[in-house]
Amino acid sequence: MTTLDVPVRNIVGDIDKPRGGSLAALARHSVALARRSLIKTIRTPEALIDVTLQPVIFLLLFTYLLGGAISGGDRHAYLQFLLPGMLAQSLAMGGIALGQNLNADIEKGVFDRFRSLPVARSAPLVGAVAADVVRYLTVCLVMLGFGTIMGFRVETGFVPAVAAVALSIGFGLCFCWISVWVGMLVRTSGAVQGVMFLLVFPLSFGSNVFVQTDTLPGWLQGFVHVNPITPLVGTIRGLLVGGPVAGHLFWTLVWMAGLLVVFVPLALRAYARRA
Repeated sequence: MTTLDVPVRNIVGDIDKPRGGSLAALARHSVALARRSLIKTIRTPEALIDVTLQPVIFLLLFTYLLGGAISGGDRHAYLQFLLPGMLAQSLAMGGIALGQNLNADIEKGVFDRFRSLPVARSAPLVGAVAADVVRYLTVCLVMLGFGTIMGFRVETGFVPAVAAVALSIGFGLCFCWISVWVGMLVRTSGAVQGVMFLLVFPLSFGSNVFVQTDTLPGWLQGFVHVNPITPLVGTIRGLLVGGPVAGHLFWTLVWMAGLLVVFVPLALRAYARRA
């Protein structure tokens, strides 16, 4: 018996309700499967490297290697500018592992076992996404905690900082459905990473994460303005270090709703064909 067999049997196997379309059943099944995902993460903590060590390395590199050149020598001012943007970038990249894990579970036959259980058909997907809250919360705590050690300071207060964290996690949960969809389409977990990096890197670097938008070429500014990462970064910056929030928040919420409306049905349809 593998370590994966225990969570599936002990946690999901005790669901004795029949399959059904009720929201209550879907919620109950999703919570059970989210718990399985969390246990799996606890048993393989190295799976959190992309939301712990990787963001710290990026923050150190851009602050101390490039920060002086970009900011004219004031690295502390650049850190205040950079960290909210790096938080948004790390959240987008943190969702890549979800599609990889789902793809690997399908290839290993785990989803074949789910089909034999009396659980809602979409519960494995919803449960996996819900468990990703822990990953996004980890990103937020690591970035803000390590940033504080480096000299970053929240200039707006406790409540706006909590709002920034909550909004970041919410955006991550919406954005990760792209990774779920890709994970259902491609044949290997490695391919999921490759496809998602091709998407996330242009969105991250073609945004206001690292530099002010008005310093970019005119043709690139057009892309930055329609990039979903851009209003998220603007909102987080406003909530953490001050600045306009309302306009950025509006477009962030619009993008979050759009991601859910477009990619949740696509992911569920692809999942129905694949699993």
